[in-house]
Amino acid sequence: MREAGRGGLFLVLEGVEGSGKTTQRALLTEWLERRGLPFTATREPGGTATGEAIRRILLDSPHVAERAELLLFLAARAAVIEEVVRPALAEGRIVVADRFDLSTLAYQGHGRGIDLGAVRSANRLATGGLAPDLTIVLDVPAETGLARTAARPGGRDRIEGEGQAFLSRVAEAYRLLASQEVGVICIDGTRTAALVHAEIVNELTARFPETFANSAG
Repeated sequence: MREAGRGGLFLVLEGVEGSGKTTQRALLTEWLERRGLPFTATREPGGTATGEAIRRILLDSPHVAERAELLLFLAARAAVIEEVVRPALAEGRIVVADRFDLSTLAYQGHGRGIDLGAVRSANRLATGGLAPDLTIVLDVPAETGLARTAARPGGRDRIEGEGQAFLSRVAEAYRLLASQEVGVICIDGTRTAALVHAEIVNELTARFPETFANSAG
């Protein structure tokens, strides 16, 4: 539910590894910039000094215990909300985030098997009740995502290296969550970046005409 009196617009891109979130965040922010719309782009984990330090632990460490992983992600989320997201929304800016709360349910809840009720409760504490105005899940099969990450320079990080079985559970969880959660839509991420971007723009202009009026194209 949107907080009373909150300005701005909070948009989140979600999906399994290799789904194209980073590419679509870049395309979307370029689109916003061309139209003169104020925006802030961020990512999870990251976006703050605390979050970036946690990101290095989570992605570069050879092993992180499951509950520790959950709590580290949530600590990074709490930091970026207080330092970046809430201030940007208060200024009336559009926040475009690469991951938010749905990733915790998909990865640590469904993927790791941590109790979903506990995950939701911990996430509410981290977010302080803040919810996106729209979460867009880029739906790709795990094997497609893995093929894309394999082509990246520098090799796979710890999460990308968890393997197809784990990432398949996550991809399926995203589809399930998109069908159950309020304010979440699923878009076919297997198509070209241009086609995916065009559908995202169409969704935004249709859902938020007061923000994106005269901004289509």
